[in-house]
Amino acid sequence: MDTNSLKYQFKTSSIIIKLIAINAVIFLAVQLLVFFSDMKEVNLTEWFSLPESFGDVLLQPWSLFTYAFLHSGFRHILFNILFLYWFGRFVLNLFSEKQFLTIYLLGAFFGGLLYVTAFSVFPALKEPIATRLIGASGAVIAIMVFIATYTPNAEVMIFRFRIKLWQIVLTLVLLMVFLSKSDNIGGLLAHIGGAIFGFVYARQLQKGNDIGKWFENLIDWVENLFKPRKKKPFTKVHRNKKTASKRTTTDAKNDNQKKIDEILDKIGKSGYDSLTKAEKDFLFKAGKDD
Repeated sequence: MDTNSLKYQFKTSSIIIKLIAINAVIFLAVQLLVFFSDMKEVNLTEWFSLPESFGDVLLQPWSLFTYAFLHSGFRHILFNILFLYWFGRFVLNLFSEKQFLTIYLLGAFFGGLLYVTAFSVFPALKEPIATRLIGASGAVIAIMVFIATYTPNAEVMIFRFRIKLWQIVLTLVLLMVFLSKSDNIGGLLAHIGGAIFGFVYARQLQKGNDIGKWFENLIDWVENLFKPRKKKPFTKVHRNKKTASKRTTTDAKNDNQKKIDEILDKIGKSGYDSLTKAEKDFLFKAGKDD
């Protein structure tokens, strides 16, 4: 692989690297805070993890997105990062970074929405102790299912065998479902919600319907809020001293002529003797200047 192709790969993977970095930094920060303080992880992350009831979600609606940036352990975040990086590159070969981010965030949103909805409609699913959802699995599975649905026949070389992309994703999703722990129903629901969204989004795009366009526009709007407004260029006006001086002289002459006309009108009506001393002096001086 030459240098140009390496640069291209790094460029197209930038949004993936950013998401991985954000998840990793948040994970490390939480672990360090828990380690160096007396706070428990549950108390530390409860404002950003997703609660199981609609009532609590209404009090912290941001948790429908923020829960996807929290992880319970190293293995949890490791597999999410690996799958995000590997399958994300397939998506970025065909779609923009903004579309990639839309799939990721909406996958998290609908995964969390299914989790809350299922627990509200079927209370029997709830554990005796209230739980909260964390993890990027719903978002990552949305990416995986999306690209496997949009380009199912793309082939990947694994141990000298050509395997179709849809076969790989289907195998991984089924493993996640069957190997999911019985006490992790919430995580399983998030996986299913993300998978459903990824499948529907890809199918609609194949039909020419971009159901995520509104979210891309929302991302643009948020970006514009934080962009500094461009100041209008300052136009400096250079004053022409000669023109200004000429304009001042002309204005003075016009004022003098107007005053002379008024004095002459007064003489015509009441005679020269009706003028005041100041008017006589002004008229005399004007006649002398001319």
